[in-house]
Amino acid sequence: MEINLRAYQEEVVQTALRGENSIIWLPTGGGKTRAAVYVTKKHLETKANAKVAVLVNKVHLVDQHFEKEFSPYLGKDYNVMAISGDSDEKDFFGRVVKKTDVVICTAQILENALTNMDEEKHVELTDFTLLVIDECHHTHKDAVYNKIMGRYVEKKLRKEGNLPQILGLTASPGTGGNRTLDKAVEHVMQICANLDSVIVSTKNFKPVLQKLVPRPMKQYDIVEKRALDPFGDHLKSMMSMIHEYMPSTASAGLREKGTQEYENDVVDLHKTGVHLENRLIAQCALHLRQYNDALLINDTVRMVDAFRLLDDYYKSSENNLLDATHYFLEGLFEENRVELKQLASTFLYENPKLDKLEHTLLKQFKDKSSRGIIFSKTRKATHCLHEWVRCNPELQRANICAGILTGAGIGVNHMTQKKQKDTIKAFRDGDLNLLISTSVAEEGLDIKECNVVVRYGLLTNEIAQQQASGRARAENSVYSVVATEGGREIRRELTNEFLEELTAKAINQVQSMNPREFRIKMFEIQKTDVLVRMQTEQNKGQREQRYKSAEVQFQCKGCFTPVCFGEDIRQIENSHRVNINPNFKRHYRVCGQVHLERQFEDWEPGRVIECRICGKHWGMEIKFRKVTILPCLKIDSFSMSTSQGKCSPKKNWSKVEFKVEEFNFSKYMEDHLLDQNLDD
Repeated sequence: MEINLRAYQEEVVQTALRGENSIIWLPTGGGKTRAAVYVTKKHLETKANAKVAVLVNKVHLVDQHFEKEFSPYLGKDYNVMAISGDSDEKDFFGRVVKKTDVVICTAQILENALTNMDEEKHVELTDFTLLVIDECHHTHKDAVYNKIMGRYVEKKLRKEGNLPQILGLTASPGTGGNRTLDKAVEHVMQICANLDSVIVSTKNFKPVLQKLVPRPMKQYDIVEKRALDPFGDHLKSMMSMIHEYMPSTASAGLREKGTQEYENDVVDLHKTGVHLENRLIAQCALHLRQYNDALLINDTVRMVDAFRLLDDYYKSSENNLLDATHYFLEGLFEENRVELKQLASTFLYENPKLDKLEHTLLKQFKDKSSRGIIFSKTRKATHCLHEWVRCNPELQRANICAGILTGAGIGVNHMTQKKQKDTIKAFRDGDLNLLISTSVAEEGLDIKECNVVVRYGLLTNEIAQQQASGRARAENSVYSVVATEGGREIRRELTNEFLEELTAKAINQVQSMNPREFRIKMFEIQKTDVLVRMQTEQNKGQREQRYKSAEVQFQCKGCFTPVCFGEDIRQIENSHRVNINPNFKRHYRVCGQVHLERQFEDWEPGRVIECRICGKHWGMEIKFRKVTILPCLKIDSFSMSTSQGKCSPKKNWSKVEFKVEEFNFSKYMEDHLLDQNLDD
């Protein structure tokens, strides 16, 4: 199939066609992927032994790029393969790459293959002649794109040859949160240095681009603050009672209830409680976070949704440790449950934002062919909004059929990858005409042109704002911001408009640099980054040697019961940490079976595990090589201590301050069978 580019696309691919590294900067809907397909085709035609990897940062984009772009245009003449987490081919990625001209995969799959020394799985960067990096503004800090490009830059500085050409694609590199031009320029230069690329955009065909990719009409749908909010006020009064139950020093620094700042405060307070092994503070902080979440839901959707959130929490099995704090917190909710439920069902005090949202949707969905997306902050909020649409008689009469689109995962509010694909297909086919989504739909999704995009209760950066507005691509489309008068959402939206303009100015300044000056500056940034990475690795090695594994004791974060030592922990392929001590089983109980959509090479999921005393969720059992069952642990479910005192809390296993040995399956089986024989 012939690839026909528009004039502005032909302009932006010229640098890449010369074999030079470049970042293509075009707005959402501007055809960046089609331009990348064109570059890939020319590269395959002209480069000896060409091999291309197309990297994406979200699983659903693998199949989309394969089915919509690369396979139709290249599949007839070249071997094009899509590999994602649920593909069997990922388990012998190295072999697949050797037989493939173009491989489309998530960046994590390539990263895994670069670090895995198994011959069947391993690849080198030099195995490829072109890397296409989609949504390349994510090439920063510890993001997986930057891990890959970090290796690339190190090889470049060591003057190693045969490195692949780089082609980045982005709708906005952003300003990195900076609000001055100098700092924004530094951020754009950093992205260029990370990708070892210049940034290109259309100069000669801007009017053509603007005509083909029009900006939607933006409207601020402002509502007055609730005159009365007895439900929210009652929640706040209950939170004040919890404050009074805690030591005055614990509650003194907490900021305004019902805000993100308050949530940050109680998260820190919980860490303090765990560090001090003070269950009263730790448990009060956990419950205060639930109340704060309810306040945020109350501000976003309906009172009944906020009530249900709390009610479900207090019905959950995790709150089963009976002590004075437990009795107080459980009793407080039970004493107020009936009144909260009554207040939640009083429509007189309902959220005025929903009336405004209903009005916007009804206006836009007068046309039966209308399509729309509502972007909301959290998975909980998307589920609540979906329920509201489903139960709203006016919206149902307008034939609005909504679906939810959130990130993939295994949690209660997560979606499986299959469900994501099915929802996107239903929206494309017209079975759904409204998506209620988290940020997962902001980037890259090839979905039918929408005539209404609503940002509902969102505080995000200028990149997300541009991505979201770019989804409204139909003629005379509307981009609506629903927010409370004087609220932070409006201030943030206006700030993002300024930052969007600042991004364009920063890119223009970078593009205007003398080529020699640009290369010198990029080299200095890269050299500094390599030194920083080397120091970070050195620090990691020192951190792993801080304690001996035998002296690190693990305690349950819920009840502070000691349950194991660091020497009991092993790592499997740097992804999972399991406890190999058979005595560990007496500390936990098993619950429901974990069901994962994907299949894994060496293991399969088992049942959920939780603390036998307090019910704290610890992770799950896994069945390894169909032979042995091992408890796989979540690090954030435990605190750690040594004879020198408490260790700082860890969000992931890579930060622990002792060395975790690799799991030796053969040795484990020998020891396990020996123990069994001795018992017999």
